[in-house]
This record gives sequence, structure tokens and C-alpha cells, in this order.
Amino acid sequence: MDKYYCKSLCFLILMLIVTRMGEAQLMENFYSSSCPNVEAIVRQVVRTKINQTFVTIPATLRLYFHDCFVEGCDASVVIASPNNDAEKDAPDNLSLAGDGFDTVVKAKQAVEAQCPGIVSCADILAIAARDVVFLAGGPAYDVELGRRDGLISQASRVAGNLPEPTFNLIQLNTIFAKNNLSQIDMIALSGAHTLGFSHCNRVANRLYSFSPSNPVDPALDPTYAQQLMQECPQNVDPQIAINMDPVTPQTFDNVYFQNLVGGKGLFTSDQVLFTDPASQPTVMDFAQNSGDFNGAFITAMTKLGRVGVKIGNQGEIRRDCTAFNS
Repeated sequence: MDKYYCKSLCFLILMLIVTRMGEAQLMENFYSSSCPNVEAIVRQVVRTKINQTFVTIPATLRLYFHDCFVEGCDASVVIASPNNDAEKDAPDNLSLAGDGFDTVVKAKQAVEAQCPGIVSCADILAIAARDVVFLAGGPAYDVELGRRDGLISQASRVAGNLPEPTFNLIQLNTIFAKNNLSQIDMIALSGAHTLGFSHCNRVANRLYSFSPSNPVDPALDPTYAQQLMQECPQNVDPQIAINMDPVTPQTFDNVYFQNLVGGKGLFTSDQVLFTDPASQPTVMDFAQNSGDFNGAFITAMTKLGRVGVKIGNQGEIRRDCTAFNS
């Protein structure tokens, strides 16, 4: 029994060490001697991009999330394949706006000009995601760095790894838990829907075919439902864009949670955070206390940035973010 217990304990300790290896390699001052100006360089590129188009903000933040949930935070989503079979080509990623990719590519070029071969695309994306939140009025926070870029990017590996707009709370918690993110982390990260837009085809079922007895989802505020129907009439071009937050769509704030309390969550997976008793208290807290939301968001983004981190020969420092080195 003692021998068996020792073996089991040693195995558990080994697994914990392996699991936390990537996390242990990350540190806020990782480039302090090798590329001390990296964050300033990236922020300048991000500012310039935002001045060109606001879409840069939600596009970059969403790109980071989609990257980390598939293969980990390794910039695998940025790879471009001549055969259209890379991660970005998967159906779930086709709606990622080009301005997010462009931000990473331009930031990488600027960093390479001063620090060639030093900073990973994965770290540049992590910095840029933090910067767009701050520049949209959100909290400032330090980013852990030291990721290497991934060596795999396949469209076939995306399905089932990203949350769907129809998910209920259990489904949301399950897919986030796979990435070591708690329910509070999930709710805080959902708050990123305070920025940006989606498309009519993602909400049509809530407006016209929710159920045989209720064509319109009864969880929707009636006035908001009418507004959505005006923006998204039946058979409209599915690529017509609608704001995720109908009140302050260009500001990172806690209004998203206030919208949920008022029945103005765009997706089922948004509104369920308020309608499910298990998550409602957190939504109420975030709706009433922006400081609580900002703190939880920083914690969740830091934990998200540790997902699937590559170190050593698990990855590389790409010269071009859109292509593997070899």
C-alpha cells in the first residue's frame, strides 16, 4: 500500500510539474534585457491601427481568445496556408476580422526591425490584446511573456474547442474548464462582448425560430428584440454586422453585464449567464461594480495567457507570423 501510494503521489507531482512548466517560464520582464522596448513598440503599432479603424480593438481581442483555445497561446491562428487548411481556415474562425491579423503582422515587423529573432508572435498577440483593452477604456495590467510560437496549425483541430453562441452554462463551464478557467473567469472573459460586433446569422434563431411556441426567445427584452429584427430582418445578408453591446459598443466597460440584467444579451450564451441561478450573482456583481469586473478580467486574461504555452523545442520564434520558419 505504501509503495503504491508513493508511486501515485510521485506520478501526481510529476504531472503537476509538467502542467505548470509553461506557466513557470512566463514572466513580466522576460524581454527586459533582450528587447526592452517591445511593449512600447507594439503599443505604438496598436494605436496607429486603432486610428485607422476601431475594428482593430474587438478583432485583436477575439483573435487572442481564439488562438489560446486551440493549441494554446502560440499564434497558431495567425498561420496562413496556401491550401486553406490552417487553423484560421476552420469554419469557426472564418469570421475573425482581418484587422486583428494585420495588427499582429505589423507589430511583429516593427519589433523585428529593432529586435530581430527575439520576440515571439504569440507574445506580440498577448501584448496587443492587453493594449486594445486599455485603449478602449479598460484596465491596464502587466502581461506575462516568454511564449514560443507553435509548430502546428490545422483547421481540423478547431472544431469542438471554441464556445458556441447557443451554449448553456454547463457547456460553457466545461469548455473553459478544459483550459483551467473557472466559471468566474468564463463570465469575466465573456465581458469582452462589451466590444465589437457579430453577424445576423448568429442570432437569427433567437428572433425567428427559437421554439414552436415562442419564435422569439422570451429571454430577450421585447424592445431589444424589435431593434434586432429591424437590423436583421429575415433572409437578410448573414454578414450584416450588429453590435454586441447596443449601449456602449466602443468602450470597454461593465455595461455588457447591465445589458444581461435587462435582457439585452445578444447570444443565448450571453443571456444564460444571467438567467441561470448559478451564474446570476456574479453577473449582478459585475453589473454593479466595475472594479470587481476589471479585477476578475485581469485575472482571467492572465490565466488565459498561460494556456498551452510552448517552451524550448516545443516552439520557435517565427520570422514571419504568418509562416513557420521551415
